Amino acid sequence: MATAVKVSDDLFEKAKIKSKVFKRSIAGQIEYWAKIGQMIEENPELPLPFIQDILVGREQIKAGQGTPYVFGNGE
Repeated sequence: MATAVKVSDDLFEKAKIKSKVFKRSIAGQIEYWAKIGQMIEENPELPLPFIQDILVGREQIKAGQGTPYVFGNGE
């Protein structure tokens, strides 16, 4: 369900630029930033690049481009 939210003009303009770069909608870009911010707040010990790598890995698995790592089944 979509809900209208007011954001500053500055945030909107920044999201507009980034959304073009990353081929997302403006709303999608703001949602991405919110998702990353939430993850950082919940996991302050993890660096941003590590969190981004996890997100990329999850999408690769969903797309069938790899296999999930199963802890305890290593060499």
